[in-house]
Amino acid sequence: MTMAAIRQRLAEGGAVLLDGATGTELERRGAAMSHGAWCALATETAPGLLRAIHEDYIRAGADIVVANTFSNARHMLEMAGVGDKAAALTRRAVAIAHEARANAGADRPVVVAASLSHQMPMVAGAARDDPALRPPPERVRANLREVAMAAAAAGAELLILEMMSRPLHIAAAIAAAEDSGLPYWCGLSARLQGSEVLSFVWEGYPFRESVAAALKGRPEAVGVMHTPVAAMAPALEVLKRSWQGPTMAYPDSGFFQMPRWRFEDVVAPADLAGHARAWRRQGVQVFGGCCGLGPDHVRALAPLRRA
Repeated sequence: MTMAAIRQRLAEGGAVLLDGATGTELERRGAAMSHGAWCALATETAPGLLRAIHEDYIRAGADIVVANTFSNARHMLEMAGVGDKAAALTRRAVAIAHEARANAGADRPVVVAASLSHQMPMVAGAARDDPALRPPPERVRANLREVAMAAAAAGAELLILEMMSRPLHIAAAIAAAEDSGLPYWCGLSARLQGSEVLSFVWEGYPFRESVAAALKGRPEAVGVMHTPVAAMAPALEVLKRSWQGPTMAYPDSGFFQMPRWRFEDVVAPADLAGHARAWRRQGVQVFGGCCGLGPDHVRALAPLRRA
């Protein structure tokens, strides 16, 4: 019923609020980050903090909370020596999000989603993955399928494919999502190089290639995420040339140096809301925040639900 309400609002042209970041908010509030698996282990080590973060997002106005499954793929957990915990951590993360929804007592439908991410084993102290540690595509698909199936079994109502940027791995994520039977949305990452919009990987794929890869699947919504605020509008323009369905916008702010997010020059909530109003005019219906953005940012975006 919760997804039905979200679909209806989107079909009527209304706006929907995602939450903000989970991993960086865990870090901001003191949870330990793994040098191999980033925020994944916080589901075990800081469950109360994780639950409180989800509750804070719901109370700030989020219609969708995303469980802490972003780094749960086996190839990420293996970097921390716990690859066999992929399914168990996913089930627990989804359960915690359900507990938070119940505790928050929202007077509106709130969807519990799970994340499938493009994250790969990363170079320590850097913001890029390590090609030598990158699994082959068939293993990526199997590992993401493991997360997707565990999330579905635990009661997730939606999958959000996040930080999608390499066409080969977008295909793997779509296949895993479709195997789960859950509806899914696809968040693509972008960066600017001069006036050119590129996917957010060091190889520098044109962003339009990521869009084309996403549209080979059957996503119910597509958008731009894990992308600096300044690159959002140009990336949305590229996306809208090929996609006319519900569109998402949830930028990041600051930068990553594995295993920590650097909260530097983070956009102010009021400024984010101003940008979001412009994205609304570009046809965006789903708003939220990615790395570096928290409940205050979601609260600033909440009036868009009434616009």
